[in-house]
Amino acid sequence: MAEELFLRELRQSRLMAIVRAADPAHAESAARVLLEEGVRFVEVALTTPDGLGVIERLRPRVPEGSWLGAGTVLTREDVARVESVGGQFVVTPAVVESLDEAVCRSLPSVVGALSPTEIVTARARGASLVKLFPASVGGPGYLKAVRDPLPDVPILAVGGVGLEEARAFLQVGAVGVGVGGPLVGDAASGGDLAELRARARAFLDLVEGFVG
Repeated sequence: MAEELFLRELRQSRLMAIVRAADPAHAESAARVLLEEGVRFVEVALTTPDGLGVIERLRPRVPEGSWLGAGTVLTREDVARVESVGGQFVVTPAVVESLDEAVCRSLPSVVGALSPTEIVTARARGASLVKLFPASVGGPGYLKAVRDPLPDVPILAVGGVGLEEARAFLQVGAVGVGVGGPLVGDAASGGDLAELRARARAFLDLVEGFVG
C-alpha cells in the first residue's frame, strides 16, 4: 500500500525538502539538484507559479525509491490535479478538505496541525503523517510534550527548522523534518546550485545519524 511504503521510507530517510519559489524554472532546478544529491522526499509548493508543471516535468526524472509531492494542497480539486501530473503525496498547512480527497484516492498525505486536538483530528480523518506546523512556535520541547500522550502518532517537524533545530526535533522523536529556506536558500531565486548541493549534503549527513 502506498501510504505504508511512504511512511516506512520517510522514517528511513528522515528528511523532506520543501521547494517554494517565485519562478518555476528556479523551483525545477532546485528540486532536481536535491533529488540528485540523494534527498528522497521533495515537496513542491503549489504557491510556486506553475507548480503542477514543475512536478509534471520532474516526475520522469525522480530516482527509484524517491518521492515527489506537492505542498500547500488545500482543496479536493488540488488533490486531483496533483495526482494527474504524477505527484506521489500531498502536504497541507492545516486540516482541510484536501485530506479527505487524498484518503479517497489512497494518496499519502502529510497534514498540518499544531494543537493536540488538531493532531488527533488529522490522524482520525486518515492523515498518513502529521506535520507539526509551525514547529518553531513551541520547539522541540513542545513536540516532546505532545508525544508523551500521543506516542504512536508519526510527526514531521516543519517550519523554522535549520540544522541544529533538526537535530533537536529528531532527538525528541520526530519521524523526520521538513526543511524549506534553511536548505533551499537562495536557490529558490536563482542562487548558487553548488551551495545548495553543499547544504543538502550537510542535512543528509545530519539525518544519517538518526536512520536505522
